[in-house]
Parts: sequence; structure tokens; C-alpha cells
Amino acid sequence: MVPAGPGPADELVPAGFRLRPDPGTRALADGTVITGGYPIRVLRLSAAGARHVAGWWSGTPVSDDPKARALARRLLDTGIALPALDGVDAACLPRPDEVTVVIPVRDRHAELARCLAGLTGTGTAGTGPGEVPRVIVVDDCSRDRAAIQSAAAAVGAIVVRRPVNGGPAAARNTGLAAAGTPLVAFLDSDCVPGPGWLDALLPHFADPAVGAAAPRIVPHEAGRTWLARYEGASSTLDMGWRPSIVRPGSRVPYVPGAALVVRKEAAGAGFAEDMQLGEDVDFVWRLGASGWRVRYEPAAAMGHQHRVRLRAWFSRRRDYGTSAAALELRHPGAVRPLYASVWTAAAWLAAALGHPQAGAAVTVTGTALLARRLAQVTGEDWPRPAGSAAWRLAARQAGGGTLTAARPLGSAISRTWWPAALPAAVAVRRLRLPLAALVLAPPLLDWLDRRPPLDPARYVAARLLDDAGYSLGVWQGCAERRTIRPLLPLLRGRGPAARRLIMRLNHAALICAGATCAGPG
Repeated sequence: MVPAGPGPADELVPAGFRLRPDPGTRALADGTVITGGYPIRVLRLSAAGARHVAGWWSGTPVSDDPKARALARRLLDTGIALPALDGVDAACLPRPDEVTVVIPVRDRHAELARCLAGLTGTGTAGTGPGEVPRVIVVDDCSRDRAAIQSAAAAVGAIVVRRPVNGGPAAARNTGLAAAGTPLVAFLDSDCVPGPGWLDALLPHFADPAVGAAAPRIVPHEAGRTWLARYEGASSTLDMGWRPSIVRPGSRVPYVPGAALVVRKEAAGAGFAEDMQLGEDVDFVWRLGASGWRVRYEPAAAMGHQHRVRLRAWFSRRRDYGTSAAALELRHPGAVRPLYASVWTAAAWLAAALGHPQAGAAVTVTGTALLARRLAQVTGEDWPRPAGSAAWRLAARQAGGGTLTAARPLGSAISRTWWPAALPAAVAVRRLRLPLAALVLAPPLLDWLDRRPPLDPARYVAARLLDDAGYSLGVWQGCAERRTIRPLLPLLRGRGPAARRLIMRLNHAALICAGATCAGPG
């Protein structure tokens, strides 16, 4: 595995930094218990810690007390808190001239020219209109080198030519080695930067533990066809409207390398050149594993020329799916179709098999066990009335989590498990209705959330086609790598009963996946 750079010298949040609560954060027990983040965490604070948090929420900067700085880091890492970037001292901000833009390209000179033209109008803080940061175009063995050189020369960009085509990872690494600034901004040639695209990203680097920051990828132009409108609302490059720390299992588990600003000392040897797909996800996860933090900042937007021709679009979705096996082998447990509590999985399995009463009983049992464990955090005696803080938290996490799990469960079926689910639905009549409902629920709920300029029927059809393409790639990658790990759920649970349930459910999943891979006969 390609090593990332050594981790940050100081893990603690710098003194003077400001925090704000994530919208989902809640305080209980007079502020001594705080819950939030993704997945949801419950933290018990000391009296001093509660006072610190209350002050931070009201705008007080982090003090130079090491314990306060460590607590602030924990809140940021769990997603309970977000950095308040508008309070960053201007003296701590990197300057735009400390950024080198690296654009890898092969043959797409028209797209490159548009990307470079966007840079000339960036107008970031500290630069005037028409000024651009240092730009390196890495020509990854294009057939028409003169066209690449002409596009770069028009804006004063440097061209570094590779003698052989090595793919995106190798091209980015060539640019990384040539860059002489503390920060490197990787842009794909089909990106179209708009004014101020760096402004909301650079403040993140006032935190010395941040190794990379990524903007939101949005369509450069409004879509005209049904596929373009779908892609504009539901692109796999668009990680949504909520800022987040980036790591496996978080609200934003990865960010694409299409637009990524990286601290050079964190990059180490760069991207894995033996990966033609998924190399950007692998790079981001290796940064995190080395101790660097990666932030997703949707306040920064990067225009992108999406693929909107059906054949190319579907093929790309399948290509993305093929990277799942390689990523799961490099980062065990990071690329699974479903992450869920074992109690949630057991409840839904019982309901799908026609035993909703048993599913409800499993949910009640899981909620009670969680409430007993949370009572140790909230400091309440057990058992307490159902209105206690422990019971409220347990009902929200276990009970509410079981209901909301319909969405990720349906996505897991349509994005990964349909080759096994479809024969099961054909063979077992009572499975047809629940499986169909689970598969249709996620795209319909997405449509309600996003309200795209596309009617529900076409949006759902596009989403299911999207999932089918990705799923084909996942199974193809599993066959090529001879692994079924990307097909298996990752179930969580504590205690002997939960462990027994996990063993039984995983055993059933292994049998199902193995039978589907083997096929008939």
C-alpha cells in the first residue's frame, strides 16, 4: 500500500479556534450529556467539559487548556461539532499563492481549455480578477500534445509531459512532485471552477491536523435531458449539502478526487498508481488512517461537466462498482452494502419473512438493552421510567433507527444484493411485496428530499438503473478479486446475544452470496 505522509505533529485543536454544533447535536442532563454526529455518539462530559462546550456553542474560542483542546478535537472527529470558519484569524489563513493547481489530462483539450478559463476568473481572496494560482497541467501522453500546450499557454500554465500513459493516479503524482507550494489543488479537466472556489476551503487549513478539504461537485450547466436532470440532482460526485468530516462510516464516507485541496506534507507518496479506479477514495482513506483529518465543505462549489449520454454514463457507474472489491481488500470493512445494528437487521429479516410481531419484539428487546447501557452514561438508575434520558436516547437510536433503516436496506438490495434478492422473490411469493417496497422506498424518499426537475417515475427509473450499473460492477470486481466481502453487511452489537445473532446472520449472508456467485448447477 502506498504510504501517506506522517501524521500531524499536533493532534489538538489550536487555541483560538471556534466551533459550532452540528444541526443534529443535542444536550441532555444540564449539558453533561451530549449526543450527535454520524453515526450517533453519546458522550458524558465533566462539569468543566460541559462549561467549555456551552461556551463554544455561544461563540467563545477554544482556550489553550490541553484538555479543552482535546475535547474540541473529539467533538470535531465525531461530527458533533463543526469548525466555525468565519471566526478563523486571517493571519492563520493560507494565501492563494501558496496553492498549486494540478490538472491531469489526456486528450480532452476542449475540456481543459474550459477548466483553465474558469481559473482565470477565480478571484480568490488576495488575488485580483484574472489572476490565477500556479497551475501545472500534466499531459498524460495525449495524442495531440500541441492542443494541450496551446490551451495551457493561453493562461500561462506550465505543462509537464509524461512519456507513457499512467492513468489519473500517476498523472496526479507527477503534478504533486512538481508542485513547490504547501497546498496542492487537484482538479480534473472536466471541472469548471467558479469565482471564489478556494475561499471556503482554505480556512480549513488553519487547523494543522487537516490534510485535505473538498468542495461540493455541482453540474456546470442545467440539464436538458432526463438523464442530465437526474445527474444534476443525484450525481455520485455530489456529497450533499451538509459539511462533515470525511471517513468510512461517517455522513460523508469519501470525497472524489475530481476537486481536492491537499496539504503536501500529508500526501506522502501520493495516489496508488496500481489503481485505475477508486484511487482517490483510497488516497483520502489513507490520509485519515495516518491521522490527518479530511473535511467536506459544501459552501465551496465546483462546477463539473457530467456524463449525460446513457451508454457512457451507465458504463462509468459499472466502472465505479468494480473498485469496491479492491477498496475493501485495502481497507477492510470500509466498503460494505449495509452497516446496521444486529437488532435492526434481525427485526427487518423477521418482518420480511412474514413475522412482524417477532420483528417488533426484537426491536423492543434491543431498545431495552441499549437503554440499560445508556443509563450508565447519563448517570441514571436502572430501571427508570420510559421518559428518562436513557430511554429517550435508546428509543431514538434503536427504535427510530430500525424504522429509518428501511432506506439503507433498500439501497443495499438495489445496489448490491438484487442478483440474490430477485431469485428469492421469484421463488417465495410472500417476499415479493416487501422486497419491492424496500427497493422503491429509497429513490422515492430521495425524490421527496431533493425535489429534482424530474417527475417521480423517471427519477425512480434512473436511480434503479444507476444502482443496477453499480451493482454489476461490484459483482464483476468480486469475481475478479475472488472475494465476497463487498457483498456482506457489517453488523454491530454488544453482548453474547448480539454476537450470536451476528454469527447467524453472517452465516446466512455467506450462504446466499456463495450460492448466487456459484449460480445454478
